[in-house]
Amino acid sequence: MDEKEQESAHRTFAVNIFNQTWDLIDKKDKNQEDIDRMIHSAHASRYHWELVGEPVNLARGEWLISRVYALLDRAEPCLYHANRCLQITLENDLKDFDLAFAYEAAARAYSLAGRQDEKANYLSLAKDAGTLIKKADDRNYFFSELETINIISPER
Repeated sequence: MDEKEQESAHRTFAVNIFNQTWDLIDKKDKNQEDIDRMIHSAHASRYHWELVGEPVNLARGEWLISRVYALLDRAEPCLYHANRCLQITLENDLKDFDLAFAYEAAARAYSLAGRQDEKANYLSLAKDAGTLIKKADDRNYFFSELETINIISPER
């Protein structure tokens, strides 16, 4: 397999595994096998993006991993990957949808960790960034996701 074929394979894996992770996130009544696959697929997608992606792909990969750990009530890895998402987003001056969701991930992770001051700070930043999302559908989706922070990660 030459370099171009390898790059294409990594890109295909990254996209397909990302989508597989979303399917598992949305699945009701996950069993342990589903949970394990969801964790591993989120990390696998991020790995493949690291080999062929742009900073936006890396940030979104970190966001996805953070969301998986939020769903599993695993504060430490959730916070780690949310902070990586935010770091990549800020270092690469990503805006719009990506900036808003980077702040959302941080707010969700800090909420899960029971660190309410940080949660409030990032929730405020997320709301401000969310108002700047250009596409109305993306903006509406973002705010609907933002509202789930206390549902998924209740006040501690």
